[in-house]
Amino acid sequence: MPLAATLAAALQLLLAATFFVIPVVVWFRGGGAQDAAEAEIQRQGHAPGVLARHGIAFREKPWEFALALTIGVILTALGALNLAGSPTGRLLSWIVEPMVFLGVGFITAGQVFATAYTRAAFARSAEPAARTIDARALIAAADSGFPAWLRPLVLIRFPLATLGSVLVMALLAF
Repeated sequence: MPLAATLAAALQLLLAATFFVIPVVVWFRGGGAQDAAEAEIQRQGHAPGVLARHGIAFREKPWEFALALTIGVILTALGALNLAGSPTGRLLSWIVEPMVFLGVGFITAGQVFATAYTRAAFARSAEPAARTIDARALIAAADSGFPAWLRPLVLIRFPLATLGSVLVMALLAF
């Protein structure tokens, strides 16, 4: 099997692993992160419902959990097909990887730049009091509810989803 296909499969499998690990951790620890964020909001003098009104949540919803695991399964299948040298894997990768680049890249950008996105959400708020929320402290409080290694894993997933997708397509072009 060509080295290019092996490298493409390795990138797909690495990205797939993040789609199993991150959602499981968030599923089990997101409640604690949400509680920490709510406590920080109250510490800053705001009503508890302000996060919900602005669509800010640190818990994994069932559909988000299922979607993440589905993406992980699809990427695992593609990686396995590409490791086996299957032309079907190559073809399907050319269909899936642009969607990963756009969809997953967009979603993970929000996770990587969580403070900036949160600050922007409050800045656009119709509630003047929400514009005073310290987004950095809020995100730090929420992060305290997760294992310390989760944030670096999120930071690794972003380049795997973006640059990795482009690299997979380039590797499979040969």
